[in-house]
Amino acid sequence: MLSKIPINLEKIQQGDIDKEILRAAVIAELDAINLYEQMAAMTNNDDLKKILLDVAKEEKTHVGEFQSLLLGHDQEQLEELEAGKEEVEEELAE
Repeated sequence: MLSKIPINLEKIQQGDIDKEILRAAVIAELDAINLYEQMAAMTNNDDLKKILLDVAKEEKTHVGEFQSLLLGHDQEQLEELEAGKEEVEEELAE
């Protein structure tokens, strides 16, 4: 993603803007996690690797923050998240 919102927010209905902003924020944080972890895997500099992995971990917290807000704004998202969790538990139990 690298600093580009993946959707045109001007085309979103006013009541859905906050949900779309939160989804874009989650995407941005996941993108940052991937970037920092990939760079950490590439470097031989232990100090740099340590800092990159620490920052990636902080980004994971940000994902949780944005997801928590999103789930408070989107009941369907919350229900589907729970449904997905149940499906995984059922598949793994077999």
